[in-house]
Amino acid sequence: MAEEKIGIVTHYFGKIGVAAVTITDGDLKVGDRIHVTGHTSDFTQTVESLEIEHGSVEVARKGEEVGLRMTAHAHEHDLLFKVTGD
Repeated sequence: MAEEKIGIVTHYFGKIGVAAVTITDGDLKVGDRIHVTGHTSDFTQTVESLEIEHGSVEVARKGEEVGLRMTAHAHEHDLLFKVTGD
């Protein structure tokens, strides 16, 4: 599996399981597979929904900050990678 860096976690809201993510490279779409990695984080999930300013979006582009529901606990400064290929 190839991976390309897509963003960084800027904040994690534990009660609702949502991370604020800044997209640093490329774009992120609903349905993309991502790998979240950091000092104590290492998990893979499929993006089920994205929100910008409390509004649902299908695509987040470079420079945007997006809310992303996480399947596991993420931490500030964790990196997000888009999983591509097999």
